[in-house]
Amino acid sequence: MKKESLNTIKKIYERGENIIRYLKDNEIKKNNSDEMIMISYDFQSGSYVKDVKENFEFNEKYTRAISKVINNIGVEYDSILEAGVGEATTLANLIPKLATKPKNVYGFDLAWSRIRFAKEYIEEKKILGSHIFVGNLFNIPLADSSIDVVYTSHSIEPNGGREKEALLELFRVSKKYLVLIEPAYEFASMEAQKRMERHGYIKNLYSTAVSIGLNIVEHSLFDVCSNHLNPTGILIIKKEFNDNRIVSNPFICPVTKTTLELIKNSYFTKDGLLVYPIIDGVPILLKEHAVVATHFTDDFKIINRDNDC
Repeated sequence: MKKESLNTIKKIYERGENIIRYLKDNEIKKNNSDEMIMISYDFQSGSYVKDVKENFEFNEKYTRAISKVINNIGVEYDSILEAGVGEATTLANLIPKLATKPKNVYGFDLAWSRIRFAKEYIEEKKILGSHIFVGNLFNIPLADSSIDVVYTSHSIEPNGGREKEALLELFRVSKKYLVLIEPAYEFASMEAQKRMERHGYIKNLYSTAVSIGLNIVEHSLFDVCSNHLNPTGILIIKKEFNDNRIVSNPFICPVTKTTLELIKNSYFTKDGLLVYPIIDGVPILLKEHAVVATHFTDDFKIINRDNDC
């Protein structure tokens, strides 16, 4: 798929057709790629905020159920992350319901437009300490064990066949608990399973977690589900981690894995000499958007003045 084809894809979207299905048919790929998912979700941006405003009752029920889970895990936490935050319609309405209000609230998604809507929505809801950015689920620009509670809400869903990659990366970032609210293939009817397979959804999240030795606290159907053909399950994983340090700046370069600092309105790694742009207030922390900037911290005014002498 070439980005030059975006106008063609726009017409597909406006006709109400499935973008990922169109891209898969034209790319002849079995699994959904990052680019397919990003393009599909970018075109859909704004629809989630619109839907929540029109159907707030379901969102309230859904976020109340998630808050109950997090409130009951019985752990102190200062930070929380929704991986694959979309337009933050879950995150922004979950935080007020938590018994403990985290000092730092993180959320990322692959599509810039979704994150731009998320930024607007989370500001509208007055969520304090929020950090919303573009990032990749399979290369999260956050340090090891840097976020106390990490959760997903149908975020791993379209990545069938990459369950192990997703689990390992989410577990790496988690410090205390990883809560996965995702399609439950194991509990689905045959009709639902066929639909999930057709859309390239995940199928083996639980069995994969078992195979890599994760400490599973709970695996069951979730209390709230919007579509019986896409039943929602919950998988709670506890991480044994004895380090009580608080990571004040968890951001790392997705290429070099070195610390990112906010300098000159961009994210820069002094150790890696790469810079990441911020577009309309949204940091783009994807490895493919890294810019080589070996002189980024130089004072160019002084350099130019010296050259004039």
